[in-house]
Amino acid sequence: MRSASISVVRAVAGLTLTGLLAACGAELSELDQWTAQQKKEVKPNVTPLSAPKKFTPQPYATAEAVDPFSNQKLAVALKRDERAPSSLLAAELKRRKEPLEAYPLDTMSMVGSINKETRPYALLRVDNLLYQVKVGDYIGQNYGRILRVGETELVLREVVQDAAGEWIERNSTLQLVEQRAAR
Repeated sequence: MRSASISVVRAVAGLTLTGLLAACGAELSELDQWTAQQKKEVKPNVTPLSAPKKFTPQPYATAEAVDPFSNQKLAVALKRDERAPSSLLAAELKRRKEPLEAYPLDTMSMVGSINKETRPYALLRVDNLLYQVKVGDYIGQNYGRILRVGETELVLREVVQDAAGEWIERNSTLQLVEQRAAR
């Protein structure tokens, strides 16, 4: 009895599947008809390409000009710079360097300030050593001269090159760094 019911179920499933495939085939033919109709009605609109422009070669006229990378031109520029250094830099090159000019400014930290004989001094930590600096001292690798010492900051003037290679002055500051007490 059981095998009879299985064969009935298989027969019903087969008929249902055949019916579904027939329905799909009918829809497929409609799709083919619609596609063929669209191909007939729609005309592509392609703009034609313009003709290429005629190339006329030009002679290389700058062959006689001075080569911008020539050693002669570089030597002339270097001699000019050696003879007439910027007035800002000339004064800096003539004086003796101070010890704190060997260190970059970003390796220094201001850890305090004191007054000695009514003169303000800043306390700078560099390589775990403590230095006292005052107005007029030089620090940093950019010819930095201290202009003002306050309780919380130190203001200095540096001489640096700008993008064009000219020497200019700029002001920089070192802020007081507060350190937490060790616990």
